[in-house]
Amino acid sequence: MINQIKLDNFGPLNGVNWSALGKINLVIGSNGSGKTFLLKSIYSSLRTLEDYKRGDEQRSASEILWEKLYWTFQAEKIGDLVSKGADAPLSSALTIEKEVFSYSFGKDTSKQISSLENLVPPRASNSIFLPAKEVLSLHQIILKSREQDKVFGFDDTYFDLAKALRISTSKGRNYDEFAKSRRQLEDILGGVVEYDEASGRWLFVRGRHKFPIGVTAEGIKKIAILDTLLGNRYLDTNSVVLIDEPESALHPTAISQLLDIVAMLAERGIQFFMASHSYFVVKKLYLIAQERGWSIPVISATGSDWACDDLKNGMPDNPIIAESIRLYQQEVELALK
Repeated sequence: MINQIKLDNFGPLNGVNWSALGKINLVIGSNGSGKTFLLKSIYSSLRTLEDYKRGDEQRSASEILWEKLYWTFQAEKIGDLVSKGADAPLSSALTIEKEVFSYSFGKDTSKQISSLENLVPPRASNSIFLPAKEVLSLHQIILKSREQDKVFGFDDTYFDLAKALRISTSKGRNYDEFAKSRRQLEDILGGVVEYDEASGRWLFVRGRHKFPIGVTAEGIKKIAILDTLLGNRYLDTNSVVLIDEPESALHPTAISQLLDIVAMLAERGIQFFMASHSYFVVKKLYLIAQERGWSIPVISATGSDWACDDLKNGMPDNPIIAESIRLYQQEVELALK
C-alpha cells in the first residue's frame, strides 16, 4: 500500500504531507481546490512504477515519468506544473511499503527529469483512475484520439482506462470478494454491460433486452466500469484505484451501495483514493469507519491549506460538512415553526 504522499509546489498543491494512509483514503474540498490534481499526481507516480521494467519496456523511470506527467496533465512542458510564483522546484515523494519514489524539477524543465530516486520495486499490479466523466460512450473516440491522432484532449487517465476496458472478460474462478462484488454491482445496475465485438459498441443487457450504451443512465455506466475491471482481471488484490467524484451521476442509495462494495474490495487488498465534495460520500465513509473500526484518512482543502483528519475519530471540520449541517439545522428550524 501507499503509506505517505508529500508534494511541494505541484500546481495548486503546496505543503501537502499526507501520512498514515489506509485502505480507503478521501480527499475533500470545493471545486478548483486541487482534489483531482492530487489524485493525478499519485497516479503518475504509480503508473511509472508499473510500466518500469515491465515486459520488454526499455525506457528509464525518468523517461516513463516524463511521458506520464506530460500526457496526464497535458501541459506544453512539464515545468509548467511548478506552482506559479514558486521559487523552489516542484517535488513529489510517494512512499510504498516504506520505500520511496521521489522526484523534483524546476519550471524550465521540458523533458529531462534529472532528480529522481526510486527505491520501490517494479509493480506487477495495475492502478487505475476512474474520472468523473463517464468513458464507455466515448470509448472508441478516446482510443482514436490518442492512438491515431496523438492529440491533447483526453488525458492519460482516460486513455489508460479505455485500454484497460478493451481487455476481454476472463472466464473461470475469480477472487471470492471480487465475484461477490460483481454480483452486488450487477444488482445495483439491474443488468450487465457488455462489449459487442462485432459492432465495436458497449451494450446494456437487461434480461433478453439489449440497449445502446449511449441511451443508458450515466450512473449505470460508471458502476459498469468497475464491474468490467474486476471481470477482466485488470485489477487484483494489490491494485490501487483512484476515483474522482464517486458521487457523480449516482443517487444517494447507489452511492451508499457502491461504497459498501469499495469497502469489501478494500478489505481484500485494493487500496482506494477518492476525491469528493459530497456530504453523502463523507458521511457513508464515516459510517464504514465506525462500523469496521477502520482508519479512513481524510485530507481536506480550505483555501490553499490542507488539513489531515481521520473518519475513525469523527467527521472532519470542513466547509462542505459545515454547510450540510447548516442546511439540516435550517430545515429543523423551519419544521419547528
